[in-house]
Amino acid sequence: MPRSRTRVPRRPVHGVLLLDKPLGLSSNDALQRVKWLLRAEKAGHTGTLDPLASGVLPVCFGAATKFSQLHLDADKTYHARLRFGVQTTTGDAEGEVVRVRPIVHDADDIHRVLAQFTGPILQVPPMHSALKHDGRALYEYAREGVAVEREARPVTIFELEWLDAGANQGFDAIEIRVKCSKGTYIRTLAEDIGEALGCGAHLTALRRVATGPFTLEAALTLEQIETCAEDERLGLLRPVEDLLSGCPPVVLSSEDAGRFLSGMRRRGVWPDAPLVAVYGSHPRALLGTGEVRGGELIPRRLLSPVEIEQILEILETPAGD
Repeated sequence: MPRSRTRVPRRPVHGVLLLDKPLGLSSNDALQRVKWLLRAEKAGHTGTLDPLASGVLPVCFGAATKFSQLHLDADKTYHARLRFGVQTTTGDAEGEVVRVRPIVHDADDIHRVLAQFTGPILQVPPMHSALKHDGRALYEYAREGVAVEREARPVTIFELEWLDAGANQGFDAIEIRVKCSKGTYIRTLAEDIGEALGCGAHLTALRRVATGPFTLEAALTLEQIETCAEDERLGLLRPVEDLLSGCPPVVLSSEDAGRFLSGMRRRGVWPDAPLVAVYGSHPRALLGTGEVRGGELIPRRLLSPVEIEQILEILETPAGD
């Protein structure tokens, strides 16, 4: 008989944990592991990584989930390995080989083609993706052998660097660093680079090294979290406002803070801004986000008074208590 997992009592947890997602786990599986380790009531992540990809996966807990969309839309940076001359059904090493072609390019050809894919480009989303068509994910059609017509979408490749250019002499595989906008498929980029070189290609390794301001150097592995004492794991969390680090701050008096939290607009001398992080002053605490237009602060996403109180209690509790 299968061993039953001990039921763990949940608790309110608020903050962001930077996880270095391992190979072999889906983003949701990794999320559930971390949620269980922290005994958290509510959690979500800010951008899916395939099981064959590893790297930075910000996991949001409690009130932080209200702002996770900001990092779904953030620029991402990847290290990827491409193998030339071989095309697969999925565009990565998980698929079956469908075509093999000779490799005739040299270093100059690679540099030329990488330059062509730097800047605004159009990408056709892969069939093996979670994009929906008539209410079903494209990968469901792909598994049935059905091809669905997809429109090319604009994305931006901000930086595209050949990492192992000096050491690579065979040109059958290269490692690249890609900084790109949201919605970019690195598998598709690998395939398109291969086609431009006339030999085809597929992705053999992918590691996300940054998402927005969050980098791999600050991320923790599952093993590091597991070996940390349970009463110290909350100390691994970054504050909720780290998700809003790029937003101008607005600080309200106690009276205005209460009214803002009830959904009322406030007037002030703030400059116009599409998104601001709003704080109360006594005590200083994140209240939510807003928009400033014509000297008026308009509430957007708000924390509840209970969430604010719980966050303040966590900040006031010494580690280990």
